Amino acid sequence: LQLVESGGGLVQPGGSLRLSCMASDFTLKNRLICWFRQASGKEREGVACIHEDDNTYYSDSAKGRFSISRDISTNSVYLQMRRLRPDDTAVYYCAAEPKRVRVGSLYWAASNALDAWGQGTPVTVAS
Repeated sequence: LQLVESGGGLVQPGGSLRLSCMASDFTLKNRLICWFRQASGKEREGVACIHEDDNTYYSDSAKGRFSISRDISTNSVYLQMRRLRPDDTAVYYCAAEPKRVRVGSLYWAASNALDAWGQGTPVTVAS
């Protein structure tokens, strides 16, 4: 089970990026899909999730700036990031049914979860 992220890069503060997460060997439909990020020297944190019922959840940092969406036709989940700040700099990972995540009002934990992860895509916000 493999996820592939893309879309990261270098962007100036205030700019935008759209990250993509694609699965080739299983469906992302009707699954909890989340974006996480890990900055250098910091713990990994949940950024945004789209639930199997398509409700969305955001961290306080992401709320109002980031938008998560799912496209069944391309079997992908996207993270549109706007008004980026230097503290958004991190490696961004997508995960399908992670074993545990807390994002906004969502708390998910399942020991037998799919827990499929991508390799990450780096985002650097700098002038």
